[in-house]
Amino acid sequence: MIRSIYFPHQGVVQVDLEPEKISAALQDLKGLLWVSLEAPTPEESSLILNDVFKFHPLSIEDCQSIGYQPPKVDDFGDYLFIIAHAIHPTQSFDQLETMELNLFLGKNYLVTSHMEKSLHPITHIRENLPRDRRLHANGADFLCHAILDVLVDDYMPVIDKMDEEIEWLEDTVLEKPNPKILERILNLKHSLMAMRRIISPQREIMNRLSRDDFPQIDRHSRIYFRDIYDHLVRIQDLSETIRDIVTGALDIYLNSTSLRLNNIMKALTIVSTIFLPMSFVAGVYGMNFHFMPEISWPYGYLFAWIVFISIFVGLIAFFKKRGWF
Repeated sequence: MIRSIYFPHQGVVQVDLEPEKISAALQDLKGLLWVSLEAPTPEESSLILNDVFKFHPLSIEDCQSIGYQPPKVDDFGDYLFIIAHAIHPTQSFDQLETMELNLFLGKNYLVTSHMEKSLHPITHIRENLPRDRRLHANGADFLCHAILDVLVDDYMPVIDKMDEEIEWLEDTVLEKPNPKILERILNLKHSLMAMRRIISPQREIMNRLSRDDFPQIDRHSRIYFRDIYDHLVRIQDLSETIRDIVTGALDIYLNSTSLRLNNIMKALTIVSTIFLPMSFVAGVYGMNFHFMPEISWPYGYLFAWIVFISIFVGLIAFFKKRGWF
């Protein structure tokens, strides 16, 4: 689907323009044109990116690629090509799935493209356009910032869920260290790795957009990208803290299970040690030789039980004295 909105320098706002009118709107250097490709067909994507805007083939190839593209920013002179990754703020962290967002930022236009039918940063900004005049009055760079700002803010609810999860795991890992706890720890660890894979390069993107001298970004607008960079630094710091706690919780789980195993092995060893001499005594008197001094003794059976009980009591006392029991 091709959706567009055009804020002319003079005149009425136009929505969902035809490709010919989009080409004409590009000539208005003081206006603002936003074209959004939402789950476009190959024909729609080629029509806008290649025929209308005539972007570089390399940026078009990256935009149309189905495989994973890492976050980056490329300077093609007349425009910037930005790849960012969004997540849905309401999704569960253990089912974390990133969604690629491609942005072409020019002096008077912004083209966004994504393969999903709906992407929260895009829909959120589109809904706020009529209410917030700054989104279209401050140029394409400010509109680009607004979309990326919402995209980064969507990370925080997921980070908060991770923080709540690790607090629960910390309290539970010592009380009930079972395989389900281990599974939740590993799921959280994998989700953190997926978050770090997109946060770190996007932090560098925002750093470049706030510092490098790109003509598409006004000097006064760089401070807004710097604000996004600060948010990403904070999110990365939080993820690092949670990762350290997850690593600690995993170590506690492994140590706890090892301790439980040691206690079980100690108990089994104590039982085996107690019954070993008893088995020896029983084995000696069960050899059934004809000439045995005690075989005809009327108190032999009672004597054997006295020996058994004495061994049992003596070993228990010895183990308690050594702190083994």
